[in-house]
Amino acid sequence: MVHRHAVTGRRVALTALGALVATGLPTAVAAEPTPAAGPLPSAAQTLGADRPSTPVLRAMERDLGLTPAQASRRLVNEAEAGARAGRLRIALGERFAGAWLRGTTSQELVVATTDAADVAAIKAQGAKATVVKKPLRDLRAVKQKLDAASARVSTRQTPLWYVDIPANRVVVEAGTKAAAAAFVKAAGLDASSVGVKVTANRPRLLEDIVGAAAYHIDGTARCSIGFSVTKGEQEGFASAGHCGKPGAKTTGHNNAEQGTFQASTFPGKDMSWVAVNDAWKVTPNVKGEGGQAVQITGSVQALVGAAVCRSGSTTGWHCGTVEQHDTSVSYAEGKVDGLTQTTVCAEPGDSGGPYVSGVQAQGVTSGGSGDCATGGTTFYQPINALLSDFGLTLATAEAESPAPQGDAAQTWAAGRVYEAGVTVTHAGVRYQCLQTHQAQGPWAPTGTPALWQRV
Repeated sequence: MVHRHAVTGRRVALTALGALVATGLPTAVAAEPTPAAGPLPSAAQTLGADRPSTPVLRAMERDLGLTPAQASRRLVNEAEAGARAGRLRIALGERFAGAWLRGTTSQELVVATTDAADVAAIKAQGAKATVVKKPLRDLRAVKQKLDAASARVSTRQTPLWYVDIPANRVVVEAGTKAAAAAFVKAAGLDASSVGVKVTANRPRLLEDIVGAAAYHIDGTARCSIGFSVTKGEQEGFASAGHCGKPGAKTTGHNNAEQGTFQASTFPGKDMSWVAVNDAWKVTPNVKGEGGQAVQITGSVQALVGAAVCRSGSTTGWHCGTVEQHDTSVSYAEGKVDGLTQTTVCAEPGDSGGPYVSGVQAQGVTSGGSGDCATGGTTFYQPINALLSDFGLTLATAEAESPAPQGDAAQTWAAGRVYEAGVTVTHAGVRYQCLQTHQAQGPWAPTGTPALWQRV
C-alpha cells in the first residue's frame, strides 16, 4: 500500500569496471573524464543501493532467507552487475544473448553470447560467460510472432508466453500441449523453436470490489497506488490500467475525494495515472513494512534474477526475484504484453501497487496466480513504459525537471525515459545508455558511468 495521508486539516501525501580485453571484441569506450571534485561514484552509490532502507532489508531477510549483511551485499552486487551487463550488451552487439543474476547471496552475473571468442572479455568484466545458439534479437523475433498471432486466435488456454533468457528459448505456458501446439502453429513457427510448459495456473487481475482500500474507484473497485508522478504542475499517481478508465473518480482509504483517472490502457498494456486534487501531495515514498517509508530515487530496470519487493493494500510488503521481462499474459479480460514476471506473492486489492528493487522503482502490480499463504507468480507493468507513454515524471528523492516533449533521440534531458542501447548527446559528447531508466537531474551522462558509456 503506497498512498500517504495526514490527519484531518493537513494535506495528504501520495505517496565501472575494467575495459574489455578479448581479441575481436572492441574496447567500447575511452575512460570517462574524472571530475575535479574527485572520482566518479560507483554504480551502487549512484543508484542508492549502498543506502537501503530498513523496510527493504527486513523484507528481503524474511522472504529471501537472508541475513542483514547478505541483503545489503546483494543490493550492492545487483547494482554493480547491472552496469557491467549494460557495457557488455553494447560491446557484444548482435552476439548478445542476455544477462541475468543467479545465486541467493553472492549473486553471480551471467552473460550469454553466441560467439565463444567473447568468453575472455566477459570474464574480464567479472561475469560468468555462457555460449548459446540464439542471440536475444532472434528470441524476441519469435516472441513477436506469438504476439501477432494472439491478436488473431484465442489465448484462453495459452495464457502466458515469454523469452526465457537463461534457457535461451521462448516458452509458452498452456493448459495442454495441444493448445500450445495450436498457438505456435498459428504464429507460423516451428514446434522446435518454442518450449512448452503445461500448467493449470491461470493469471488473474488482482482487483477487489469489497472491503477497505488504499483507494476506491467510483465507490466500488479497490486498487493500490503505485508511485507518485507529476505532469507539468499537476500531481498524481501511477497505477494499473484495469483499475479504472479515463474519467473514473477515486477516493482515498478514508473515503475523502482524491482524483480522476487521466489516462488508462488495458488490455494491451496495464497502466494508468490519476491526477489528484489539492488535498493530496506527491512524495518520493512508498509504504514498506510496518508503514515505514521507502524513498524512491529512480527507475533503473533490474536484471533477471535480481531481488524485487512489492507493496499492496491487501498483503503489505513482500519480496522475491525477477524471473522474466517482456512477458505476455492472456487474462480472461484481455491480453497484456511487456509485463515482468516475478516470484513475489500478491492477492486481490494489491493491483496497481509498487514494485521496487532497492530504491529503484520497477513497476505497478498487474495480476498473477496463487496467494501469499501458499506462494505464487505475479506480473508488473514496468514503470518506465508507463512514464514514457503518458509523459509523466516519477517523483523521487532528488529534484526533478519536468518530462520534456518531442524527439527523445538527440540531446540528453532529465525526465526522458531511455532504453538500453540508445545514443544521446550531452555537453557535445555522445553517450550510449547502459540500463533502461528515466533520466534524473543528478544523473547526467558525464558523471553517471553506471548508466551511460561514452562512445
